[in-house]
Formats: sequence, structure tokens, C-alpha cells
Amino acid sequence: MPAARPTPGAASAADEALARGVAALGAPDTAMPVLLAYLDELVRWSRAYNLTGIRDPLRMVSHHLLDSLAVLPYCAPPLIDVGSGAGLPGLVLAIARRDWPVTVLDAAGKKARFLRHVARHLALDNVEVIETRVEVYSPSRPAATVISRAFAELGEFLRLTLHLSGTSGRWLAMKGKLRRHELEAVPPAMSVQAVHPLQIPGLAAERHLVVAVRASGSQRA
Repeated sequence: MPAARPTPGAASAADEALARGVAALGAPDTAMPVLLAYLDELVRWSRAYNLTGIRDPLRMVSHHLLDSLAVLPYCAPPLIDVGSGAGLPGLVLAIARRDWPVTVLDAAGKKARFLRHVARHLALDNVEVIETRVEVYSPSRPAATVISRAFAELGEFLRLTLHLSGTSGRWLAMKGKLRRHELEAVPPAMSVQAVHPLQIPGLAAERHLVVAVRASGSQRA
């Protein structure tokens, strides 16, 4: 069973902030109970495993859960989240869309253990957890969406994940303040299709989503 939240007041504030954010982002409200259960596990495990530097559940809602949900309209299944860490954004997206196959990949053992625990604990049958380096991972089918939140700079992310999708796939890089040098470092095989500024409920900091595709004439590696 999920552990109790730190205080009733903190839990209530986080619940309310999540409900408001889910409504503002147009995410399915049916996901709320599972998102709250995920939040409980994230709070509990972070005390022992340092999964995230944020400890306050209310800040976790804005900085992690709603930040992840904001990219949902740009995603398509099947989806691979590279360097998923605590399941951000992969587990959050899998909770919001239980009909989507989602792979969460991380090479760190403690993070992979958390991902497996949450997938079992929340009965996320649509989630596959892969504990390995992305360079050596070979998916059984090309991903429609390859996404990363805090894995590497844009150029490195694209170079390391070229083999995960084909000519029709899209790569989504979640960024804070966008730096020009990252856009200039995109490998020749790839092309930036769009950069979307994201508005995250309860979060004043800059957020951007970089959408990349294979350059015209480029073949799958």
C-alpha cells in the first residue's frame, strides 16, 4: 500500500494543484487516482533513493507531473522514454494513456528498480521497463515517439537514439531555457521540426519542447 503523505495539508494542496493542472492541460481526469498514487511512491522512494532533488509534494506536482503531462498532445504510441529516471515523463504519460505501449529506459539500477516497482504497484500493464544503456538497446519495433526530459543535450540525445525509430518517428526533447548551441549541434541526419513553448500550471520557469525528425533522405541507422 502507498505510504501516507507527510501532512494532511501538504497532501490536500498537492491533490488540488494536480486536479487544477490536469483540467488546465486537458489530460484525462480518470488518471487522477493513479497519478496521486504515483506521487505517493515518488515521495516515499525519494527519501531513501534520492530520485529527485525536489522533496515537497506540491512542487513535485508542478515540476514533475504537470511538466510531463504538458507534452501529451505531442506524443504518439509506441513511445520510448530515454533516461527515464523516476519515470518522467514516461510513467506519467503511461498513466494518462493506459492504451499506449510505453517503454521506460534507464541504466541506473536504483531508478530501474523504482520504475519496475511502480509499474507493478500501479498495475501499469502498458509499461515495459528496460535497464540498460540506450546505445545497446534494440526495440522490438520502431518507436513513434522517442522522448527525453533530462538525459543529455539535444545533439547527444539525437545521436544516441537514432536507432530507436524509423523515417516516420519523432524525437521530443523536453528543455527548460533553450540554448542556441544545442540547436546548432543537431546531427546532419536530423532536423528540428518545431520548438514549442510550454505553459505548465503552477510553474513560472521556462519550458520548451523541441521536436525533431529525420532529415529528408536520411535512412534509419
